[in-house]
Amino acid sequence: MMGDIILFVIGAILAYLLGSIPTAVWIGKTFFHTDIRTQGSGNAGATNTIRVLGLRAGLPVLIIDILKGWLAVSIAHFSHDGRDYFPDLLDYKIILAIAAVMGHIFPVYAGFRGGKGIATLLGIGIALYPVAALIAFCIFLAVFFMTRYVSLSSIIASVTFPVVDILILGHSKYPSLMIMSILVAIFVPIIHHRNIRRLLRGEEHRFRLNSTNRKVEN
Repeated sequence: MMGDIILFVIGAILAYLLGSIPTAVWIGKTFFHTDIRTQGSGNAGATNTIRVLGLRAGLPVLIIDILKGWLAVSIAHFSHDGRDYFPDLLDYKIILAIAAVMGHIFPVYAGFRGGKGIATLLGIGIALYPVAALIAFCIFLAVFFMTRYVSLSSIIASVTFPVVDILILGHSKYPSLMIMSILVAIFVPIIHHRNIRRLLRGEEHRFRLNSTNRKVEN
């Protein structure tokens, strides 16, 4: 039993460290000599990277951040033998998911200054809720193309996520998944509280792609 607990803890630490990989910071500094946290919105995520450095930098950030979430959840298959005890496999995946998101927001490799975790949450959604995640992503795209607000699109997609997962797809029979989906709907608006204020004041910036892909110096 003690060995299982140690294995679980190691898995959670690995998930946190994986989530902590500051993709936007490392790509910005290595290839563009720019700390993305000093440019644009100051957020170390894919959206700000695309805004400031263009798709050439932003797309790798987006893809890697999504993979971080998916891989973190996948750690469960290597550190859980599937036996029926707490945490069971599903609960353990959720623990790993939370650890990965915390790593992205508070990355140990980048002074605990990270992004908002939306891309990492999408990777987690693909691993845990593939159909619901796809529907939420489609909702995100629909709102984004109508408004060009990434923040509003993220908030609406997250708030509707538990509705899709519980009421439409029937995950109410899985309490852990139900609770996790509700937490996502609460968490995303909270981390976007400044964006919500700007939206209410009409001051939120619409997304515009930096099409020049130019090198931005510090």
